[in-house]
Amino acid sequence: MAEGRIGDPRRGRIAFERYVEDAWLPHHVMEPSTRESYTYSIRRNIIPEFGSMRMIDIMPEHVREWITILQDNGVSPATIKKNKMILSVIFTTALNDQVVFLHPCKGVKTPTVPVKSYPIITPEQFDTIYQALPDAEAQLLVETDIESGLRWGEITELRVKDLNFQTHILTVSRAVVELNRKFHPQGERFLVKEYPKNNKNRCMKLSVQIVHKLQAHRDAQQLDRHDLLFAIRDQEDRKPILRIAPNPDELGLTSPNDKGRQYKHGTTSGYGAGKCRCEHCRAACAIYRAQRRAQGKDNPRAPRTLDTDGHIPNDWFRNDAWNPAVKKAGLEKGVRVHDLRHAHASWVLAGGADLQVVKERMGHGSITTTERYLHTLPDTADKTALTALSNIRNRSTKK
Repeated sequence: MAEGRIGDPRRGRIAFERYVEDAWLPHHVMEPSTRESYTYSIRRNIIPEFGSMRMIDIMPEHVREWITILQDNGVSPATIKKNKMILSVIFTTALNDQVVFLHPCKGVKTPTVPVKSYPIITPEQFDTIYQALPDAEAQLLVETDIESGLRWGEITELRVKDLNFQTHILTVSRAVVELNRKFHPQGERFLVKEYPKNNKNRCMKLSVQIVHKLQAHRDAQQLDRHDLLFAIRDQEDRKPILRIAPNPDELGLTSPNDKGRQYKHGTTSGYGAGKCRCEHCRAACAIYRAQRRAQGKDNPRAPRTLDTDGHIPNDWFRNDAWNPAVKKAGLEKGVRVHDLRHAHASWVLAGGADLQVVKERMGHGSITTTERYLHTLPDTADKTALTALSNIRNRSTKK
């Protein structure tokens, strides 16, 4: 009390791991998806360093040493920044609860995180991906996404009732997140939140052509107003991906293994003894295993099914529909479904839309975020600057 402390200083003697696992994680209010992400980060990068230390013993110098260790282990600046932010949140709570009386993260800097420009898909690139998608529903989902700029959790939670087919107004009022079951309140896979990001509903107008396509899709699928517009349907009828048996005589030899031996590509020997993981050797191994399971050998497991309540899993759509379409279109492997949202903002701004209108349409919390999409379309970026430069350079020739 003479030192001006209201709480008992002995509370700070608790070990960091015990405080986080028993007090902070169970009772700190956050989104389930945030809790999942924080838990993985804490147990992977924070507890190994601070877990056995007493809360009161952790000082800024220890945090700086930890950041240096992460750098030496090749952890990216963005991941270091995120982990330091989580550690800071933990100690802010501990400081408010008077478990500690010094915040060890204050004044500690992290490596600079470079601000990267958004990758923007051009209309021509979008068309090639669109044509390469496996079915009409995947095409409709992607086309709706490019027309609306919705996040994945928003577009996969869209229901018939969210679209007014007379006024063409789409209301975004919910989002779905995919979780590990242990982080779901009811132990399920998908959690529907009754609010989108930033906790604010938003409305946007869609084009006539996309509304007509969505209406035809609703009628063809006989969807009720509460049904998902895009969903996994008839899971029991889904067939596994067919693999084409490779021809080893046309594929050459694998790289030498540790004993200097080589094997034919597209064979189980190439996969097992040659340690080759090319698509041909993997296909040969998969076909071999499937044949043995069909014969009742190797303890055949039940056929895999999608773990879903009807919502489209992100990984499934990316691996089974999007990535093959991107590869078939001849584009870079890093093009993501989320890049459709970036493309939407860039396209409408390049077309002359008002910045504030685009901000509301995208659901951005700050107009600064929306400004990052200005002049990002590759064939329009800096076009005005180049025109102005050309006018000045050619001024003398015009006289």
